[in-house]
Amino acid sequence: MNYYFHPAAEAEYLEQIAYYELQEKGLGALYLLAFEKCMKHICSNAKQYKIDKKCGIRTAIMLKFTFSILFREYQNAIQILALAHHRRRPQYWFGRIKQE
Repeated sequence: MNYYFHPAAEAEYLEQIAYYELQEKGLGALYLLAFEKCMKHICSNAKQYKIDKKCGIRTAIMLKFTFSILFREYQNAIQILALAHHRRRPQYWFGRIKQE
């Protein structure tokens, strides 16, 4: 299964890579690898991740980074709604759930 980003989630993704790369050379690339590894697992096993009964969104935790990938199956693909930090602004991404 393929994946695509909600536009706001894509902006978060790019900002996070840039942020980590500024912190330490090569750290942005490690973030990218952790993200891709997690997405490979999600695309192969999306139904393995528990659905939040309140909003119908699944969550996968990225290893080595304090972010979760919030996603749903939408239009025969995985739609990434947010890359949310574990300690910042919970549920800020709820407005992205509406059908596009």
